[in-house]
Amino acid sequence: MKNSAAPFSVLQSPAGSGFVTRVPDFVGLMKVRVMSLAVFTAFVGLSIAPVHPHFLPGLITMLAIAAGAGAAGTLNMWYDADIDALMSRTAGRPIPSGRVSCAEALVFGLLLAGGSVAVLAVAANVTAAALLAFTIFFYAVIYTVWLKRHTPQNIVIGGAAGALPPVIGWVAATGGVALMPLFLFLIIFLWTPSHFWALSLNRAGEYARAGVPMLPVTAGRRATTQQILLYSALLLPVSALPWALGFAGPIYGAVALTCGTTFVVLALRLRMSEQADRRAANRLFVFSVSYLSLLFAALLLDGGSQASFQAAPPLLSHDANSAHDL
Repeated sequence: MKNSAAPFSVLQSPAGSGFVTRVPDFVGLMKVRVMSLAVFTAFVGLSIAPVHPHFLPGLITMLAIAAGAGAAGTLNMWYDADIDALMSRTAGRPIPSGRVSCAEALVFGLLLAGGSVAVLAVAANVTAAALLAFTIFFYAVIYTVWLKRHTPQNIVIGGAAGALPPVIGWVAATGGVALMPLFLFLIIFLWTPSHFWALSLNRAGEYARAGVPMLPVTAGRRATTQQILLYSALLLPVSALPWALGFAGPIYGAVALTCGTTFVVLALRLRMSEQADRRAANRLFVFSVSYLSLLFAALLLDGGSQASFQAAPPLLSHDANSAHDL
């Protein structure tokens, strides 16, 4: 159930300034920084697939995925406007600050969601569009409405939504799913808890006031740092799997091992740090932001092993012929 402590201004329409001057506010609803990472991982999934779309359909595909990610962020901000108003990190967002009304945000999010799914179905294939629709629904409803406010495992389960973009990119190109995009899904899925828990460790008080049961709030610092170390340790071997199994080359392998080891070392230092030490959590959080970008950039530069991709049969294939016609 939504927190009833939201300020009255959140529910009101903003003072009437022109739409053009408010474009940055609507862009802000889309969580551009989060969206950009999702779009980049989707682009990598599209680029390393054994089937490559032509330029224009590929561009439209990426724009549709970006709009879908923006729709998920917008619907998240619409529903979370009450708790966003209670936290210093989020109080300046467009809805709590009164620059965009809840009704405007909801309409904008739904239009983005419907439009992005429809365009992706035309530009790529129905399978990719259905996967994008599921991702938006999972983030906006399963995570935002249900998980975030009811369980400390919100980030763990909800991380599935953020892990799907590279799979969507691959499916948009090929029409089916293979092992490689599933590896990428698993990497992001295991990365997500450490990334967000490192952020929430130093903001546990804010989450507690907003009634969000993040793990540092419900289990404390010691249990949270232990879980961060566990997920970081699991991430290291899993991130190396594409290289170890021949799906990616030595550039990716070197980056995966180096960055994965660094991740574990920072998690271990956080686990051993004092209660009052905020620096260890900040260092891990800052590195985690770069980690995923470095890993996927290495995969993109490496080019992967096309022979391995071609040799691996799809686990699930639908509408593959339309993907070849892109």
